Amino acid sequence: MRYGAEAGPLAIAHRGGAGLAVENSMTAFALSAALGLRYLETDVHVTRDGHLVCFHDATLGRLTSAAGRVRSRSLSQLRQLRVAGREPIPTLDEVLDAFPDHRFSIDVKDRAAIAPLVRSLSRRGVAERVCVAGAWDGWLAEVSAEVPEVAAALGWRSLAALLLCARTGTRPPPALATAPFAHVPIKLGRLPVFVERLVEMSHDIGVRVVTWTVNDPGAMRRLLDLGVDAIITDRPDL
Repeated sequence: MRYGAEAGPLAIAHRGGAGLAVENSMTAFALSAALGLRYLETDVHVTRDGHLVCFHDATLGRLTSAAGRVRSRSLSQLRQLRVAGREPIPTLDEVLDAFPDHRFSIDVKDRAAIAPLVRSLSRRGVAERVCVAGAWDGWLAEVSAEVPEVAAALGWRSLAALLLCARTGTRPPPALATAPFAHVPIKLGRLPVFVERLVEMSHDIGVRVVTWTVNDPGAMRRLLDLGVDAIITDRPDL
């Protein structure tokens, strides 16, 4: 089944389920899957020798005992590290292969990740269950051009234009619907981003609204009542 083909709102585990286990770890993915979630979200960076790893930050310092950028190390060097002192860093292919019946939203954190991502998506049965997101429009368009079967979210520029329309009450032009999904943050820092009429405006041009990152059950219910199509959460158990 293709990404997003299920009826009804989607529950998506942020960074594999960062509220359940170490973010973007095999353990987090497995716990979310065990709860019955079919949709998992992760981030990818490219190593020095061209492998994609599931890791959010461009640098290693917040999550490991090492310093420097992810792309400055080879995969074999990253294999020696432990996230939060206990979890290995998985490759994207390892995660995709470990959960063959699951759908993945993949945030593209680095332009250099595009070529290896295209290779991963080109493997049999992968592209149809993936949505690429979290990047500039041109990056996502490049992936989609190489692998037409993959789903995509609006790039940052298109998303900003859609949010501006919602804030000003301006009807968005149909040409703004360059992808089937809009990944909309609830807030950036303390600044609220999501606006209620965004849902109706997005649906009018055929774009489904995915909100992130929502960890409060009350907020989840309010967003679902407003008609959002998916919720990305650190707490899939909620």
